[in-house]
Amino acid sequence: MKIDPILGPAVPELGWVPAPRYLMRRARIRQLMNKMAPGRLLEIGSGAAALLVELSSNGFQCEALELSVEARALSQSVIDKFSQDIPLHALPGTQWQNRFDVLCAFDVLEHIEDDQQALAQWVSWIKPGGQLLLSVPAHMKLWRAGDKWAGHFRRYERESLIALLQNAGLEVEIFECYGFPLTNLTEWISAPIYARRIYDNAQNDSANRRQNNDRSGTDRKPHMKLYPLLSSAPGKWALQIFSAIQNIFINSDLGSGYVLKARRRC
Repeated sequence: MKIDPILGPAVPELGWVPAPRYLMRRARIRQLMNKMAPGRLLEIGSGAAALLVELSSNGFQCEALELSVEARALSQSVIDKFSQDIPLHALPGTQWQNRFDVLCAFDVLEHIEDDQQALAQWVSWIKPGGQLLLSVPAHMKLWRAGDKWAGHFRRYERESLIALLQNAGLEVEIFECYGFPLTNLTEWISAPIYARRIYDNAQNDSANRRQNNDRSGTDRKPHMKLYPLLSSAPGKWALQIFSAIQNIFINSDLGSGYVLKARRRC
């Protein structure tokens, strides 16, 4: 299967298509990784493994740590569709210390209650001098039903996130606020949709959160109807325009997400 240069991998027959937020983030990640030499790469929380398929095609030796059974099954189907060889792990490896040249975690850290402990463990898996690529949702003032549906513990602020990274032994090289104005708009529009999908009378909050975490990277039901428009010529043209606007404001704090590149201190 071919990978669309604007949309990346898509598998509507498996129920997964790229969402606008994913595409805005993907555009910045591709830019951040543009001049990185291929090496051994681990992605935490690979979801549908769409970005891993692209990185593997570009020469990276990719692996994934995905705790969700459903997400691993979808990831394997996507990997097989694109004929890639990407190991999927349900648990961390016992020999991961100082193993990876690059570690990626995109919209994962906000799902973890003890984010400081998780980040410290991730950093220990990176080779000294290796790099972390990270994205998180930005600004608690933008907290909406979509955050609760996805099982988030928090959204992040710039200064506290930088301090968290520095305390974990990382030097921040590039720090961007992405998505403005498209992701701000789509999060606002989708909030009532997610509010209708939240059932407060379920068994308990912890069970809800685990279920939400498992589905947040793979459930694309709200986006499947939008995808024919998104993948059309006018849709791709609009995405390119929004991506160009995003680039203008990338050093502001107007977007709804942060994406960054940091290096592990030697």
